[in-house]
Amino acid sequence: MKYYDIIIIGAGVAGMNAALNSIRGGKSVLIIEKNTYGGQIASSPKVENFPSIESISGLELSEKIFSQIIDKGVDFELEDVLELDKVDNLFTVKTDYNEYTCKACIIATGVKHKQINLPNELNLVGKGISYCAICDGAFYENEDVCVVGDGNTAMQYALMLANTSKTVTICTLFDKFFGEKVYEQRINEKENIKVIQNVALTKIIGTNKLDALEFTNLKTNEQLTIKPKGLFIAIGNIPDNKRFENLVKLDKEGYIQTNDELETETEGLFAIGDCRKKDVRQITTAVSDGSIASFYALNHLEKVK
Repeated sequence: MKYYDIIIIGAGVAGMNAALNSIRGGKSVLIIEKNTYGGQIASSPKVENFPSIESISGLELSEKIFSQIIDKGVDFELEDVLELDKVDNLFTVKTDYNEYTCKACIIATGVKHKQINLPNELNLVGKGISYCAICDGAFYENEDVCVVGDGNTAMQYALMLANTSKTVTICTLFDKFFGEKVYEQRINEKENIKVIQNVALTKIIGTNKLDALEFTNLKTNEQLTIKPKGLFIAIGNIPDNKRFENLVKLDKEGYIQTNDELETETEGLFAIGDCRKKDVRQITTAVSDGSIASFYALNHLEKVK
């Protein structure tokens, strides 16, 4: 069982910035990540709201931050955290491969893609259905594709896909977008993007591949069928915090509740980024969370020496 001063669960932007500030504080630091570094931002085709950088892909930005923290001496393990416990002043982190201990722990697990939960949805993932346009958009060059969603992610996906796909149809549940106006303006300027509003996806047709999509107009109750080669679902995200509920307080949606110091109800345990209850979820607020939590985590280590 290996000991670290600070263990960070999750290698999104929030977690990596917490690691950067912690290692600069002279402490031993481990980041444990289930999938890959970068979190949600890694799948964003463009980041244009990060100070000093006019435009960069989320993947490239993630790579830059990851290289920085590894060069500084942060340890990184690609493992799935199964349990988190605390006895006296020591946390135990159990993964699918190892156990680690630390005196300060930071949860930065972010969120996962929300599903529509229709029959066939999961069966056709990778066979016409995707939740990540930056990962799978290249498979639909010169094809007709559909994006379901009305927020920033859906609009960014549509704009990126429009550069390579033949046509892009965005289907929204309401009669407006819930995102940045600049993306909406760009969508209106794209000749190969079509927007269909006030529709709900009610049926996914296909056995070994996506054949068609059926929508219901929420105002007229009319049925609409379209036949894209690819469907990109971008309807939001949900947290994955249930495994920590023995040490943290969750709100009704499953987000971790913290104080202004980003500490949970367990002393020495912090939560940062999209996994915690907060009103604004942007890359800059994730970076801020990482800085604040690492500052108070370092203070906590001084108290429990």
